[in-house]
Amino acid sequence: MAKSLRKRRDITNVSLEDDESLNDTISSSFNDPSNDVELYSKEVLDSLLKDNLPPTPNNFSLYFDRLLEDKSDTLRKQIKAILQLEETNNDEATIELERTLKHGFVSVKSILSVSAGLYKNMTLMTKILAKRKDEISQNKDSKNVLSVISSLETDLGKLDEILKKQISNLKSLYDHTATIVKNVENETIFDNKYGIYNKRYLLNKVEQEIQLIKEFKHKSTIIMIELSNELVKEIINEKALMLMTRTIARLLMKTSRRSDTVAHYGNGVFSMLLKHTDIDSAIKAAQRLSELVQNSNFFLADKEIELKVSIGITPILHTSTTDEIIVNALKAMETAYKDPTITYIVLNDQ
Repeated sequence: MAKSLRKRRDITNVSLEDDESLNDTISSSFNDPSNDVELYSKEVLDSLLKDNLPPTPNNFSLYFDRLLEDKSDTLRKQIKAILQLEETNNDEATIELERTLKHGFVSVKSILSVSAGLYKNMTLMTKILAKRKDEISQNKDSKNVLSVISSLETDLGKLDEILKKQISNLKSLYDHTATIVKNVENETIFDNKYGIYNKRYLLNKVEQEIQLIKEFKHKSTIIMIELSNELVKEIINEKALMLMTRTIARLLMKTSRRSDTVAHYGNGVFSMLLKHTDIDSAIKAAQRLSELVQNSNFFLADKEIELKVSIGITPILHTSTTDEIIVNALKAMETAYKDPTITYIVLNDQ
């Protein structure tokens, strides 16, 4: 199949538009949004063929996003507005399902807590009743009262047995639900704390990208990001550090393209998988991210804190394993982390 694809992509009669000419044509046709998108889509398709890539929906989407970065603000806003009207994402549906499941588990846990409190109060009531019975028994004229209390005590005893069985059943249901949720969490793709993908999803995406690069020979890059060492030393308040880390996650989502994968690797370390992006383009992305972070205001009490990040950049090579690629990116990030004068480091093991 791979050979037939390559043969099919060996097209000699394709006329590729000149970039400046196409930009001029697009710029002159803003009155017709559908025509703008049609012309731009043709440029995307021509670029795919020029790079010897099959025009699959996935590749087209990647190039669609990448080439859009070099267009005018007006065209970008116009096309993004159209995309927002039709955008659907299966991952978003999965994420929403994960959230719903976890909320349901929290509710089950709350039910168990309330039931345990009810049982505790019933036990306390039984003890109070026994105490009052002892007090009344000291009075010689209390036979009728003692009889009523004994009857009530019997009824409470029966109720106590019923509650014990129900709570035992409820606890079994809770344990079963906890097991199900735990199994689901092992298959989740979303990090609730930061509102982005998790480490498991990232590793799967890197593995997939390695196989795609092996087949189609394009270039992709991964970057690792965390708060700078200088900033971490300065801020002792753990709550403030958490808020800053969440700010970084939000800014990563803001600066990323639709084709990028933004994930929380763990312990406040984030990652961006930049598909069809070489090292030079990844460096530009890192610089944009760094500038965006530094221009974001963060106030701690009455003090304004300038956010800084340390970034590691490494290419995704089909000759490397997922672990090797991740380790290289982390090494690069740690090198930048140790030197406050450096924003990013590239580790390019060819």
